[in-house]
Amino acid sequence: MTVRTPGPTPARAPARAPRRTLRRPSWLPVDGYVLALLGTVALAALLPASGTAADVTEGASTGAVAFLFLLYGARLSTREALDGLRHWRLHLTVLGSTFLLFPLLGLAARGLVPTVLTPQLYSGFLFLCLVPSTIQSSIAFTSIARGNVPAAICAGSFSSLAGIVLTPLLAAGLLGGSTGGLSADGVLKIVFQLLVPFLAGQFLRRWVGGLLTRHRKVLGYVDRGSILLVVYTAFSQGMVAGVWHLVTPARLGLLLTVEAVLLAAMLALTWYGARRLGFDRADRIAIQFAGSKKSLAAGLPMASVLFGPQASLAVLPLMLFHQMQLMVCAVIAKRRARDEETPRERADLAAATAP
Repeated sequence: MTVRTPGPTPARAPARAPRRTLRRPSWLPVDGYVLALLGTVALAALLPASGTAADVTEGASTGAVAFLFLLYGARLSTREALDGLRHWRLHLTVLGSTFLLFPLLGLAARGLVPTVLTPQLYSGFLFLCLVPSTIQSSIAFTSIARGNVPAAICAGSFSSLAGIVLTPLLAAGLLGGSTGGLSADGVLKIVFQLLVPFLAGQFLRRWVGGLLTRHRKVLGYVDRGSILLVVYTAFSQGMVAGVWHLVTPARLGLLLTVEAVLLAAMLALTWYGARRLGFDRADRIAIQFAGSKKSLAAGLPMASVLFGPQASLAVLPLMLFHQMQLMVCAVIAKRRARDEETPRERADLAAATAP
């Protein structure tokens, strides 16, 4: 019997040092979808669709907008919306912030033309003030801040539903010639591209609602891909028409400053105004996040219908505001989650609700 002597123990490979990865700060959420939008804008700047390609992309964009609003209608639960009416004061407050306070501040900014904002950028800035509130991010930030999440869900849904009618009407009345006015052709575009698909989605919900719920992730990619197509079409038209020579880096900086002031004003008005109206802390959190934000997903398709070839400049302020609101509201939501209601807030609430 032979005994095998163990050979030399193989040397172990030195432990690898942990790989360091660059991560963005948790308080600075750079939305990946915004990066995709910026990449689409760059593609349109380098390779704009023209001629036959422009006709094809415009037709595809029109179909994409109709399909988006079909999905919006099919996803909105009519029963949930009716149940949410019980908290009608909160919903009216959010709707007032979205479709009254925002437009009033937008009109007040008219005095900044042409020294701060060009007429074209002002039209986009005012359009930003007219679009409905967001749903997903309002719910997410309300949840992080420990607010009234069901109220945020209903408030965002009501705002999106009202925006299908109110945004085109407000844009036609306040923007005037920038959208071509509320002509018969404009009314037909709004009806057939926005309202009819939405109502069709509501009608089909009983049959396709379960399918949409099961494939929510896939349909999310369809949503975003459709909006990217709308953005590419709008910015291609802007490049071909030569509208981008009107925008300089200095003008963009001024636009960002004006939008920062707008966001700060709405965050303050919704928070302290809701306190004066007697809402508790959880409701005020929902009002602040639902009433101070604007929907990129709803605004981009609407702009393509309302502005036509001028849509590229019209959606630029909305794209910038969207990223700004995500960054600022993320910081506020985490702060709200750490803070407790102060004695002064409780006293103010008691005074506001006293008979």
